[in-house]
Amino acid sequence: MKEDSPFKNAAPVLVPMPAERAYTYAVPERMRVVPGSIVRVPLGPRLVAGVVWDGAVEHVEARKLRPIEHVFDCPPIDHAMRRFVDWIAQYTLTPPGLVARMLLRAPEAFDPEPWIEGLQRTAMIPDRMTGARSRVLETADGGLAWTRSGLAHAAGVSSTVIDGLKTQGVFETVMIPPRPVVAAPDPTYAQPELTQDQAAAAEILRAGASAGAFGVTLLDGVTGSGKTEVYFEAVAAALDRGKQVLILLPEIALTHAFLERFQSRFGAKPAEWHSDLAPKMRERVWRQVAEGTVRVVAGARSALFLPFKELGLIVVDEEHDPAYKQEDRVFYNARDMAVVRGHIGSFPIVLASATPSVESQVNANQGRYARVDLPARFAEAALPTLRSIDMRRAPPARGSFLSPLLVEEMTKTLAREEQSLLFLNRRGYAPLTLCRSCGHRFGCPVCSAWLVEHRFRGQLVCHHCGHNERRPDACPECGTLDHLVACGPGVERIAEEVVATFPDARTIVLSSDLVGGVRRLRLELEAIAKGEADIVIGTQLVAKGHNFPNMTLVGIVDADLGLANGDPRAAERTFQLLSQVTGRAGRTGKKSLGLLQTYQPDHPVMRAIVSGDAAAFYEREIAERERAALPPFGRLAGIIVSAMTRQEAEAHARALRRAAPEASDIFVLGPAEAPLALLGGRHRFRLLIHGERRSDMQGFVRGMLADGPKLRGSVRVSVDIDPQSFL
Repeated sequence: MKEDSPFKNAAPVLVPMPAERAYTYAVPERMRVVPGSIVRVPLGPRLVAGVVWDGAVEHVEARKLRPIEHVFDCPPIDHAMRRFVDWIAQYTLTPPGLVARMLLRAPEAFDPEPWIEGLQRTAMIPDRMTGARSRVLETADGGLAWTRSGLAHAAGVSSTVIDGLKTQGVFETVMIPPRPVVAAPDPTYAQPELTQDQAAAAEILRAGASAGAFGVTLLDGVTGSGKTEVYFEAVAAALDRGKQVLILLPEIALTHAFLERFQSRFGAKPAEWHSDLAPKMRERVWRQVAEGTVRVVAGARSALFLPFKELGLIVVDEEHDPAYKQEDRVFYNARDMAVVRGHIGSFPIVLASATPSVESQVNANQGRYARVDLPARFAEAALPTLRSIDMRRAPPARGSFLSPLLVEEMTKTLAREEQSLLFLNRRGYAPLTLCRSCGHRFGCPVCSAWLVEHRFRGQLVCHHCGHNERRPDACPECGTLDHLVACGPGVERIAEEVVATFPDARTIVLSSDLVGGVRRLRLELEAIAKGEADIVIGTQLVAKGHNFPNMTLVGIVDADLGLANGDPRAAERTFQLLSQVTGRAGRTGKKSLGLLQTYQPDHPVMRAIVSGDAAAFYEREIAERERAALPPFGRLAGIIVSAMTRQEAEAHARALRRAAPEASDIFVLGPAEAPLALLGGRHRFRLLIHGERRSDMQGFVRGMLADGPKLRGSVRVSVDIDPQSFL
């Protein structure tokens, strides 16, 4: 690609702050910067990193310009990534500087990694030979440079043996380049044995990746059909073309099994990118991605902003997952932005899911996306038999939450030495604690939410702002002792019931807020896969594509939970989540069963899951969306106005509503108090903007904000184009 022309006297620099445009800086003599150069510039009293941007510089007197302080020895951010940043800023109505901030999250990586001191064999012979020395010399033969510790480990000797040989001149000091964070993947390392359906699907994806042109393919396959092995063939084709690959996963920090499957296919693991990565490793991955040393990254949504040198394929696994939506500072959906990134860079995108989003289904139905189907499980393994348990007819015993029918099946499963999974998408012990004497309910002092009891930790916790307090023995309202009662179940309470019912069973609780964090969750997922647990009780973490070979029973404790709100995506999300959870059963071919405890067995979502008729569900859901002109047949934007007082928030929201432009194809709902009217001590009002599919939503909202009141006092306004959450 042709190199960008350098700037000479002045250059526009985008700094990582809420800047609406690039600022102009002087370029000192003998300094060379081009669009994409990462530089250090003065900003007020501070020095910050920024990116030299595209476009003309402002006409400012040279004496008024502050100079660029330093140009980092780093590959420039390429033109495609700069266009991507500008596109996201325009689409999400976010200052470009805030989007650029996501590019610059590893400041220590802007300078090259230091070379490492190593040792290399000379022609000298040691004065005497021992077994340990002989092993060292044999290992070091071939002229390669070694680190001191690496050579000692490889030869099976102590470091003092190495030091003695170095003293005698047998080894000389050399500097060696920093090691890659991962070995290079080999596309031919282990050719998979694919079924006929898988081979046909893989050939389509391979052809797209080999062609290298933009296009989106929806890989729609039932749980356990081998979608991962199929899209690995597209990864291999992209690597054969000399391209880098990005694989997006919703919970990469937990998917240790995925990394092992990748290593089995390509002989090396991909580089990881997620928030739990150690800072030093983040810096090394960022740098080596920019230099092209790292060829494949498996990452969370933020991996979209890594500065790839030659990106040639993005795979979005579990493309339906709501975790791809970021709702902080820059509001974006990584699935949709991956498609934009592919379009800008002219390379293919693969979206994979057993339960695709309605948006992707419609795009495939209308021909905008290609579709590849995998209708059967690998090795002809049968999908689980699914049944609903009508809780009105088979209710649990008083004080319990598991139907006798579910308990009976768990007993049979234990007798067969197979595993059961109980799913409840509610963390903690109970969602509400109240006093039986006076009726006092424990609420968050800074949110309009109830405190969730976490009995394992002895705390009451707000799941929205993180406020926590010790669970008291007496009611703070009336002072009565031992009259606090937990209402409703969380996974901890279900675990308590399971342990009482099956005292000899090995039980594990999986939840994102358990002590030990990601490391503990990874270990427990591995233990489950190895059969070291009999009963697993988990939240939505268990729906993230894990493979539990001995899992033959899945029980959904409260299948109605996701349907109990006004979210227009409630039916879709419930269908996806429950389908994914029940899909954990029977993946290795054993006869399996999924049971859904529900008070609404005739609800369309329950009927669709139990019958296995996904096509009918999607047809009905798509028709309802089209009737209501909801996405993807219409457009939505959400505006949240928050302030420290209710009056401030409401007044600003109403004034904003009055500033809405006249438009026949767009109308504004609200303002109304948000469902979470108080969050983190801030009062919140919401406006929802609804338009036709081809409406200029960004222009409408931009005009509304420009003509509306200026921000004063504690008022804040956040805009979410294409909202996923309605809280």
